[in-house]
Amino acid sequence: VQLVESGGGLVQAGGSLRLSCAVSGSIFSISAMGWYRQAPGKQRELVARITRGGSTNYADSVKGRFTISRDNVKNTMYLQMNSLKPEDTAVYYCNVERSGGQNWGQGTQVTVSS
Repeated sequence: VQLVESGGGLVQAGGSLRLSCAVSGSIFSISAMGWYRQAPGKQRELVARITRGGSTNYADSVKGRFTISRDNVKNTMYLQMNSLKPEDTAVYYCNVERSGGQNWGQGTQVTVSS
């Protein structure tokens, strides 16, 4: 499975960004997909996750502001980020869980200025 992320950038606090993760390869083996982030000096943390069945869960810090979704025709996952805060600044990674392991994207930088 290959993952290619896009959509990061610099935005002012209160603004919005949408991240995309294009998935290719053995997508039939994927059981769940998610977005993680890692800020400087901090551990990588789960931001949002969506299962094959469509169930979603979010980190408490992003509930009500971020929305995870997917387009099964385009084999693409999205993360719509609204009301961004400076503490959302991090490298965001796409992740897929599948039988036999998991895969990560290369990461995309999101920077929120105050």
